[in-house]
Amino acid sequence: MELIKDIIAQDLFLYLKKYQALIISDIHIGYEESLQKHGILVPIKAYHDLIINTEKSINKLLSKKHQIKKIIINGDLLHNFSKIDRDEKKLLERFIDLLRSYGDISVIRGNHDKTLSFILPNTNILTEIIFGDILITHGDKINKHSEDKNIKTIIIGHEHPAVSIGTDIRTEKFKCYLKGHYKKKTLIVMPSSNMFIEGSDILRDKLLSPYLTKINNFEVLVVADTIYDFGKISSLHNTL
Repeated sequence: MELIKDIIAQDLFLYLKKYQALIISDIHIGYEESLQKHGILVPIKAYHDLIINTEKSINKLLSKKHQIKKIIINGDLLHNFSKIDRDEKKLLERFIDLLRSYGDISVIRGNHDKTLSFILPNTNILTEIIFGDILITHGDKINKHSEDKNIKTIIIGHEHPAVSIGTDIRTEKFKCYLKGHYKKKTLIVMPSSNMFIEGSDILRDKLLSPYLTKINNFEVLVVADTIYDFGKISSLHNTL
């Protein structure tokens, strides 16, 4: 689905047609292991799902004759703020190797990525990436280039947006994109690429990113078997 001109939402990833760039956000490798260490028993399968879903989404784009030359990880590649264990490091290296088989990789540092430069010393780690009039930044704090007059679109992660749909008996949470504005610039908020992370309910939970002001005017695009336009948040408060 084309969110705005030349920016396509392919499952949980964004694709910039003009720049042949794929954006992946908030992978949080080590999330399930962290839950296990805190006594929350969950099946360790997020990495397996991440590999399958990544290959599936990339192959969908390639099948539509799109080319991928650049891959941007938009923050929080890691989950743990400090050290990661040997198994998590192996998973991380395998995932990076998979992405490198499709294009050149750049990593934007997220608030969880405190030790990333030590773990991946040969990877390009940045605070933001600018393609023409598009700024890509993690979103945990306001990037200085957000005020640049040449920037027309800002893409962030960090928030892990989702929306709960259901009744009093049963409710399910679905990941979603948000599309709105920040100081007259188009703002796109990406969901987490980790299928195990449901995300923050934008209708009920406290919002995390300082970019998300006047949230009721944002459009909600739910990720399921395809991308569904649910309209503005202000309307959803009355229906969900």
